Amino acid sequence: MSEYPIDEELARSVSTLPRVDRTDVAEARRIMSSRVAASGRYDSIDEGVTTEDRSCTGADGQSVELRVYRPDHRTNMGAIYHVHGGGFILGDLEMSHLRNVEIAREVGSVVVSVNYRLAPEWPFPTPLEDVYSGLVWLHERAGELEIDPSLVVLHGVSAGGGLAASTALLARDRNGPPICFQFLASPVLDDRLLTASSRRFTDTPALNRQDVETCWSAYLGRVGRGTGAVSPYAAPARAADLTRLPRTYISVAEFDPLRDEAIEYARSLLSAGTSAELHLFPGTYHGSFAAREAAVSQRQLSEEVAVLRSVVG
Repeated sequence: MSEYPIDEELARSVSTLPRVDRTDVAEARRIMSSRVAASGRYDSIDEGVTTEDRSCTGADGQSVELRVYRPDHRTNMGAIYHVHGGGFILGDLEMSHLRNVEIAREVGSVVVSVNYRLAPEWPFPTPLEDVYSGLVWLHERAGELEIDPSLVVLHGVSAGGGLAASTALLARDRNGPPICFQFLASPVLDDRLLTASSRRFTDTPALNRQDVETCWSAYLGRVGRGTGAVSPYAAPARAADLTRLPRTYISVAEFDPLRDEAIEYARSLLSAGTSAELHLFPGTYHGSFAAREAAVSQRQLSEEVAVLRSVVG
């Protein structure tokens, strides 16, 4: 990894990253859960925000867990619908809890997080349908949540960014709930892995090409990765029509195999007439914003709040 000029402050965090073998899903989930638990969950973290666990009914009739965050001091009528990362195989409501509390408090909006079912037990389309069901639930309860249904933002990180982009396509094509904006952080968008960054970054911190291949194979199940049978609702970069989608902000890490597919997606959105903003954070790796002591991480997290505030007012 010495060949990558990672930001000096972030480089110190690389040595603390566990090596996660995503082919051993049970062990990968154990490592992820232990790291989340080690980060602590204290009442002081939630100060100024009330959380409530709810559920909705998925497309197959199964229950899908949701968590609602209500800031004590609402400054707008917007709602941010969060989709966690984890390569389609990891993650739950606890994974992004701290950040969701911060966003609710700092943006002044209701935040709703969805605990979609995971691959490989639940391959495409189940995770996507779970996310879409949660979006429908949010809109149906706009009155109860005291939100303006025209101010709903899709907010996804990594695989959650890919699911958010897919949900925007699905909502458009089903004439579903309106979405005013999508915020995609290092999104997983293209199973073909043909970009320069996906070919080059085989040993980058936190996420490398093999990791991405493993995650796509788990998510697609019996459908072969890279084949013509992959649906654009699974891999949004395959979508031929990117018109009539919400305004989009995409952030990417410089040393991330996912970098170039996200850049290309922003270009494709712009070519289709969809407003898109793209920000590449230099010297970063996938998920490096978790190393909060670094100045570049602080800039990334601050920009996230500023962008969301600008959308929901």
